[in-house]
Amino acid sequence: MSSARHRSTVVLIAATFCSAPPAVGFAQTQEADQGAVAPAASSTELAPVVVSATRNKGIAGQTPQKVTIITREQIEQQLAISNDPGQVLSNLIPSYSPSRQKLSNAGETFRGRSPLFLVDGVPQSNPLRDSARDSYTIDLSMVERIEVIHGASAEHGLGATGGIINYVTKRPEGAGLKQHAGVRLSSDDDFDDDGLGYKLDYRLSGQSGDWDYLGAASVHERGVHYSGDDRPVGVAYPGEIQNSSSHDLLGKVRYWIDGDQSVELTANHFELEGNNDYVPITGDRDAGIPTTAKKGDPDGDPGFNDVTTLSLSYGHGDWFGNGLDAKLYSQRFRARFATTPYFPYLDDAGNTRYDQTRNESDKLGGKFTASRAGMLDDRLTLTTGVDLLQDETRQVLVHTDRTYVPETQFRNYAAFLQGDVDVTDTLSLHAGVRHEQAELDVDTFRTIDRSNVTQDNVTVDGGTPEFDETLFNAGVVYQVTTWGQLYANYSEGFGMPDVGRVLRGIDEPGRDVDTLLELEPIVTDNREIGARVGWDRYRFELSYYESNSDYGERLTEVDGVWVGKREKTEIQGVEISGDVQLNDAHGLRVSYTHADGESDTDGDGRVDTDLTGINIAPDTLTVAWSATWHSRLSSHLQASYYFDREVDDPELEFDGYSLVDAAVTYRLPVGRMTVGVENLLDEDYFTYYSQAARVSDDYYFKGRGRTVSVGYQLDF
Repeated sequence: MSSARHRSTVVLIAATFCSAPPAVGFAQTQEADQGAVAPAASSTELAPVVVSATRNKGIAGQTPQKVTIITREQIEQQLAISNDPGQVLSNLIPSYSPSRQKLSNAGETFRGRSPLFLVDGVPQSNPLRDSARDSYTIDLSMVERIEVIHGASAEHGLGATGGIINYVTKRPEGAGLKQHAGVRLSSDDDFDDDGLGYKLDYRLSGQSGDWDYLGAASVHERGVHYSGDDRPVGVAYPGEIQNSSSHDLLGKVRYWIDGDQSVELTANHFELEGNNDYVPITGDRDAGIPTTAKKGDPDGDPGFNDVTTLSLSYGHGDWFGNGLDAKLYSQRFRARFATTPYFPYLDDAGNTRYDQTRNESDKLGGKFTASRAGMLDDRLTLTTGVDLLQDETRQVLVHTDRTYVPETQFRNYAAFLQGDVDVTDTLSLHAGVRHEQAELDVDTFRTIDRSNVTQDNVTVDGGTPEFDETLFNAGVVYQVTTWGQLYANYSEGFGMPDVGRVLRGIDEPGRDVDTLLELEPIVTDNREIGARVGWDRYRFELSYYESNSDYGERLTEVDGVWVGKREKTEIQGVEISGDVQLNDAHGLRVSYTHADGESDTDGDGRVDTDLTGINIAPDTLTVAWSATWHSRLSSHLQASYYFDREVDDPELEFDGYSLVDAAVTYRLPVGRMTVGVENLLDEDYFTYYSQAARVSDDYYFKGRGRTVSVGYQLDF
């Protein structure tokens, strides 16, 4: 689509929203529209939404950058349709790429860059060797809400060059014992035996004296995915969610020392493993023939994710007049990839086999935050803190016990100060500084020849390179009227390149870790201006952003291997979102996003080449309609249109498509039943990643066709 057509679309949609008469209370409608399945107008002022992902506990609708709060009701709407986390995020977060519908979320970017995934503030992303599995570390049945900070941010340290996605887990629901049980069945629309799947989840919580507690478990068996033309979707080497099994266990207990102080211990263990019942049938991209699958016995062991996260938190609401939060955490992350046609070796019988790799990452960290409000006649709030992180990562060959990526230790220390001041009743200023000190430690190692497991490539001398960056943010919020608000923001994000990909790809002798420029940090500058309007039944937000990095990273495929090219990158985009409560029973939500990006491929300091679908999402228009027909029956209908996208490389141009989903909920005398249909119109299409991210016959997949789900939920 030409830039002129892009601009005309933006203007048309903006004009449509702006023509709606505004009403009152932006902050009020901010939470109201994030609420129940069918939004209902209310004259009662709602409590402000505190965004725990912001270290200063910012209020939704009052921050100098775009923030999205995805509530439990919205999550349940999506889970009635699909249990794919990538699909849920794509449907609800503007500028998040379309789901790959695979276990790997490589290519699922946020504003064209990598998001930092958190669970209750604990980092899930693996910066040293990106497994592209960081959105698959918890089952969404355990999540109460999702907090999204748009754009580069240093608030939680390493990794948030595109933004922050924080999963906030469920908490006890009140005094006494509360329980929840649910079951969900899903199938393709032909009800093939191998397309059937089910999910069971159970949760209990309660409070007793000074203690509160919660325990939850889920078991999920997924069937084979079928495309719109009723063929099995192909199997991907990096990992599959189709034909897989997973389970999740969540436990938390909190002790209230007094009314101001509490200590909480949280543990979550998530595991997903492929069932290994299918082998791929390679397609032909030039001929438009997709990669499919057939029953078979694939080589090697199935891919999996195995993640255990522990955290110990202490909070004090009035520590000498300050709010104090402290958190210690650990994460054990293991991700095995399926067999690829690399790393050949001979088994005991003399047969040629192919090895597979496993990522291993162990994190230890701490976050300490103190905040003092009420200064300068209740106009100034200061927040300060220290973050500590140690991450040890390596990538090994499973069957021959060799090291593909050497063990790398990363230590990160950071201190920050954030200030928020209400200059007047309508104008607030926000600014902060964060200093990052980081060190890598890598021993001398030999790289591996991918085509011959008995040979090595070159020796690389180890080292301990050190990095330090001082990152700034500044923003302003101006309440123009009671229903209109303007904001502007500048923020910087700090990230590391994929260290493992850099180290394993060295093929020149005489290199050493201390002098590898490819290991220099990625600092991303994010500039954003926006406007919010909230009046009675209407909410509208428009934001424009620029995301630039002088020494960024662009993934590109070289001889079948993904390598990270360190290049200057520039991304610009527009996000438009709006909610209208048509009446007490019907709510409408609309969003439109557009982004463009370029990189400097010839090293002359000027960007010159379009970023492809491995980085940039297509322009997307999403419309959702929620309705309550009576006290027992409600419905949700959503449609997304992904616009065509042209880039410099004609092989990576994108032919757009539309997807429509629907769900109906009926409250029974005991419990409630849901019926959801993903891809209601049975669209036959190739996924965005398959078309626009890479040229490959092996990865030329169609998307999932019409899929029906029936669920039953009981709270008691």
